[in-house]
Amino acid sequence: MTSTASHPTRRQLLQGGVAAGLTIAAAAALGPVPASAAPSTGPARIRPFRVAIRPDQVADLRRRVAATRWPSRELVADRSQGVQLATAQALARFWTTGYDWRRFEAKLNAFPQFRTEIDGVDVHFVHVRSRHRNALPLIMTHGWPGSIVELLEAVGPLTNPTAHGGTAADAFHLVLPSIPGYGFSGKPDELGWDATRTARAWAELMRRLGYTRYVAQGGDVGAAVTDSLGRMAPSGLLGIHLNLLVPALAGTDDLPKNTDEEKSALAALQVFEASGRGYLVEQSTRPQTIGYALLDSPVALAAWMLDHDTDSYLKISRAFLGGPPSGNLTREHVLDNVSLYWLTGTGESAARVYWERANAVDAGQAPPPPAVPVAFSAFPGEIFQAPRSWAEAVYPTLGYYNKPTRGGHFAAWEEPGLFAHELRAAFRLIR
Repeated sequence: MTSTASHPTRRQLLQGGVAAGLTIAAAAALGPVPASAAPSTGPARIRPFRVAIRPDQVADLRRRVAATRWPSRELVADRSQGVQLATAQALARFWTTGYDWRRFEAKLNAFPQFRTEIDGVDVHFVHVRSRHRNALPLIMTHGWPGSIVELLEAVGPLTNPTAHGGTAADAFHLVLPSIPGYGFSGKPDELGWDATRTARAWAELMRRLGYTRYVAQGGDVGAAVTDSLGRMAPSGLLGIHLNLLVPALAGTDDLPKNTDEEKSALAALQVFEASGRGYLVEQSTRPQTIGYALLDSPVALAAWMLDHDTDSYLKISRAFLGGPPSGNLTREHVLDNVSLYWLTGTGESAARVYWERANAVDAGQAPPPPAVPVAFSAFPGEIFQAPRSWAEAVYPTLGYYNKPTRGGHFAAWEEPGLFAHELRAAFRLIR
């Protein structure tokens, strides 16, 4: 990995425009970079970044996958005992014989990438400016077991809407940061990096980029960060969009449970509580313990990440076992994400985010709801499809709610076009 110090160049913006799906001519029309509030020297400067994984690291990954010591086959016909052996072995075969990390590395390096130190930690981010003059700045936050990988397919539809069924008035400037402890961001070396602290870092990042008015979006862990950002309502934040109702995961005592839709959501949550949250319990209580396996065995890392929710697992498993992929949730894209975790050695540091959330100083307290407008999209394949009544109970300033026809937990990854359509509609009134 290499990085050098300077401000974003025209060439880097051009590369980002092409990566976002623009033609060379259209990318050349990208708007000017806003005046940065970051200094040109010192820890707070914004430094261009480029991924450069050493060949021996890639070779070591393949060697470790090939040397996996396999468990015996599960004793059931479904995934009730965990990730099935056939899926894990199919993933390993493709990882060693068909997967090309350099393809993804080149794809990532086609985007303008940067790092800047915030609150003692280097934050990595992709920054793609739209060529449309009045584009709205948008900071989007990934989740676990995701990364910025899950957001990249939506860059084109969001920054260049005229090429993807939208209008110039729908355009966004995109900022896609990696949560500290994930990907190419630094690993925190002290306690306290919970969702609230990350949200404060995002507000500082947008200030350094010179954005005085912007919106935010997040799912999974990213929804917790975006929720916190909305509750603190920093100067310039106009509104937020979420696709996971994180507060409902902490309890439903104050939520209505009368309609069929509400009862269905409650039943889905109860299934998740009974059989789907093993990873959450482990990472919230013993992230260091699972970290040894996540840093030592690529297949253990992959299996841990695959065993997240039933909908995502079935889609990913089908892709590796020869079935058609679900949208953009292809086997290549899945391994882009897992390989990113492995090659950056962030399995345990990403897991600690759950411990931080469970042990936050204000854990269990009810902060005031966001004062900014809130938008929510309830995708059908989510862990639970939150009813509008639940979203309104949690977010009194809810101004947009919709139930898309497709998409699951990795909505931006699976259905980037549909996801972009949701964000255009959600933030249209704010514009």
